[in-house]
Amino acid sequence: MTPVRSASAVDAPDITTPNRHTNLRARLAVSRSKCHSAPTQTDTRGMEEDAPLSGPIDLDALDDYLLSDHAPDDCMGLSDLDGFLTGIVVGPELISPSEWLPVIWGGDEPEFKSDAEMRTVLGTIMGRYNEIADCFNTNPAEFEPIFLEGPEGEVIASDWAGGFLDAVALRPESWKPLIEHHRGGMLIMPLLLLNGDAELEPGPDGTIDENKFMAEAPGIIPACIAAIHEFWRNHRRTQTPPPRRRRSGLGGRRRR
Repeated sequence: MTPVRSASAVDAPDITTPNRHTNLRARLAVSRSKCHSAPTQTDTRGMEEDAPLSGPIDLDALDDYLLSDHAPDDCMGLSDLDGFLTGIVVGPELISPSEWLPVIWGGDEPEFKSDAEMRTVLGTIMGRYNEIADCFNTNPAEFEPIFLEGPEGEVIASDWAGGFLDAVALRPESWKPLIEHHRGGMLIMPLLLLNGDAELEPGPDGTIDENKFMAEAPGIIPACIAAIHEFWRNHRRTQTPPPRRRRSGLGGRRRR
């Protein structure tokens, strides 16, 4: 892999306004998660009761809607939406759908031709969100993101990376422990590079092989995301104070 700058070497990139790539509207290389075992209980603390219900996952129908004329002009595409949902799931703290759903639509209100279309679109979004959460609760190594496929069959991960960083931008302060960690920062570096928020360093011969990095990035990302998920699990353990021990009542003076 081409050498890259460390997190500290890029002067703590601004993760509040990620540089978004234009959706390529290319044919999708849909790599579905292998985690289709019995669903596990998803952490729903703080979730509003009126959050859209999860439904059957119809990615083709969701993609058709996101590309349609009646979807918001600035809404996400399917690949960046998948990256966004993944960033929400593996991030440092729980974020309610009432906060992150409007980001998907670019701040506009989505319009639907029918109640059935609305249920399909919102149900697929929540279903994919739960599918990603189930995968990281059971076997993070099996996670497979949804990337784009270009006209020559090349896999394009830049849109997915931009969506993930949109999730990071919702909680920039909370993500700083990873960004500024000497090893953790390297886990998010491929996403920053794909999104144009960091630069590749020249190789030993003094050249920068950007094409090689772009070709290798889709194979690197799943392992990086699994490691980011593990980083936050370990971080939360260290931040949680140990339970207070209750006195057994043995020893000491007996009160009258």
